[in-house]
Amino acid sequence: MCAIDANFEDGKWICYTSGGRHRSDKELFSWAKEVEELGAGEILFTSMNHDGVKTGFANEALRHLSESLSIPIIASGGAGAKEHFKDVFLKGKADAALAASVFHFGEIPIPDLKEYLRGEGISIRMK
Repeated sequence: MCAIDANFEDGKWICYTSGGRHRSDKELFSWAKEVEELGAGEILFTSMNHDGVKTGFANEALRHLSESLSIPIIASGGAGAKEHFKDVFLKGKADAALAASVFHFGEIPIPDLKEYLRGEGISIRMK
């Protein structure tokens, strides 16, 4: 697995290292393709622009990753409502999504989210 943190700036996604503290010379989509070719089995993509703001995932970037790579994409950064999870699977075409604070602080109970997603026709493991 390869974790990629990227920030959307000046019209393109730029990758960062060291927990988002150091800008690299890598562009998200070309770097993701390179790590796939190097043997990564999946990519965890965190949008730094979306992380912690609870306004939804970076669905356009996720969809581009999903459509241009043959490995699973895990979405990170942006969850704030149940609908954001639905959108990340349907619009972003992510294979998985993660969130932290909405679960840690009980804003979205996991069983409720699973029921909601199942009701929206998204395949979800219930146990």
